[in-house]
Amino acid sequence: QLQLVESGGGLVQPGGSLRLSCAASGFVLRDYSIAWFRQAPGKEREGVSCVRRSGGTTNYADSVKGRFTISRDNAKNTVYLQMNSLKPEDTAIYYCAATPGPYCSSYVSRYDSWGQGTQVTVSS
Repeated sequence: QLQLVESGGGLVQPGGSLRLSCAASGFVLRDYSIAWFRQAPGKEREGVSCVRRSGGTTNYADSVKGRFTISRDNAKNTVYLQMNSLKPEDTAIYYCAATPGPYCSSYVSRYDSWGQGTQVTVSS
C-alpha cells in the first residue's frame, strides 16, 4: 500500500526555518515525481515545490523561490522541504503528493497519492 507521511511542521517565528519530511512506504519514491502543496484557511491548495522523477529537476512557486529548497534522499525514501526566511503568509497545512508521471505539475488532480499534512505556523 502506497503511503506518504509528512513531519517537521510546527510553530516558528518570522525569519525562522523548518525542514519538512515526506517519508514514503509501499513504493520507491525515486520512481515518482514528488510535490509539496500547502493550504491556508479559506484558500485553495497551491503548489509550492516539486522534484521530477527523472533527473531531479526542481520547480518552485514564485512566492517561495530563494527561500525554500526541495531535495530527495533515495536511500531513506524521503523528500525534504527546507524552508528558510519564513513569513506569516507561509502559514498553512503542508502536504506532499506523488505521481508516477515524469513531470511536475501544480494541479492537485495530477497527483495520485497524498500525505495527511503537517501544520506550519509562522507567528511572533
